[in-house]
Amino acid sequence: SPAGLQNDHKALMKQVEEALHQLHAREKEKHARDEAEALAEAMSQNRSLPQAFAKVNAVTPGSPASLSGLQVDDEIVEFGSVNVNNFQNLQNIAMVVQHSEGRPLSVTVIRSGRKVHVGLTPKRWAGKGLLGCNIIPLQR
Repeated sequence: SPAGLQNDHKALMKQVEEALHQLHAREKEKHARDEAEALAEAMSQNRSLPQAFAKVNAVTPGSPASLSGLQVDDEIVEFGSVNVNNFQNLQNIAMVVQHSEGRPLSVTVIRSGRKVHVGLTPKRWAGKGLLGCNIIPLQR
């Protein structure tokens, strides 16, 4: 009978509607989960930034430090063999610099929240020292 068909059609529409609702709910959940994961990843990247032990507070234009791309406010994480675990004072850095005259040093800094690798070759230049930058220890 025609009435029966109409009821079937209604029931079918209801099923489709419910299925759509479930689909949307799942999509919403998935989206929320993706966002949560993205956030967690950003947080962990932040956490995994190594500890800096010193900071560049001056760079002379035209100096080896300046040519290497070192910038004021770069926080130093590794300076050749010196890192937060074995750094005692700036003498440590001075020693590394003297031993590496004319040889590229691998320097890792944190610049605006990101790790940046810099190749720095200490050498004689017009100014004083072998780098032409000023480094201050970070008080932890």
